Amino acid sequence: MGSVDVRIGVTYSAREIELQLGDDTDHGELHEMIDGVLGGDGAVLWITDKRGREVGIPSDKVAYVEIGSDSEGRAIGFSS
Repeated sequence: MGSVDVRIGVTYSAREIELQLGDDTDHGELHEMIDGVLGGDGAVLWITDKRGREVGIPSDKVAYVEIGSDSEGRAIGFSS
């Protein structure tokens, strides 16, 4: 499996946050983590990219999340 690409839209911002996660990223665990954070008030979505950079976004600022991979060619999105 190739790397996992994540694109996060942030409310009131024209720019998106784009991350490339490691080859060992488990899609199921990633989905569960995102669902859990976006469902809670005051939670922060923390994602670590393949270079070890940690990015935190307050859940109330997340407009959408797209998850895709090099091998799939399609994205799966979440929106709040």
